[in-house]
Amino acid sequence: MSSAKHGATADDISWRASVDPGSLPYREGEEPWSREEVDEVIDELLADIAKQQTAIAVAERELADLRDGTDGAGRDPADVGSSNFERDQEMSLVHSAREMLEQSLSALRAIRTGHYGSCENCGQPIGKGRLQVFPRANLCVTCKQREERR
Repeated sequence: MSSAKHGATADDISWRASVDPGSLPYREGEEPWSREEVDEVIDELLADIAKQQTAIAVAERELADLRDGTDGAGRDPADVGSSNFERDQEMSLVHSAREMLEQSLSALRAIRTGHYGSCENCGQPIGKGRLQVFPRANLCVTCKQREERR
């Protein structure tokens, strides 16, 4: 999964200066987004992207190491079971890291296109406070609570 394919990479953020902070949605009672706040969110997302890409690479190397020589022939059943457990753990880590990477890339795309901060479900503003704490958020608190109850 190449991040270049997603249209937002750490190497390609020339669009950053063209983002109009005033066009990003915010909740009633909040101040509009400032250039500094948007830049902080972009920086955090870029750092998260780099972190997730590293985590994916490490986990994939671990998976490759676990696959090498795990044919099970002549091995103790407990060792085979342990290897299978480790492999499942690494696969889970890779899956999680890929999901978080996609969420961060999606958030950058939303900033770039001026849609950042709108709930993907109801279209209402998510809220600056929530986004500053969790920049990958794509649902407002109400929709997120509704989703978690299901």
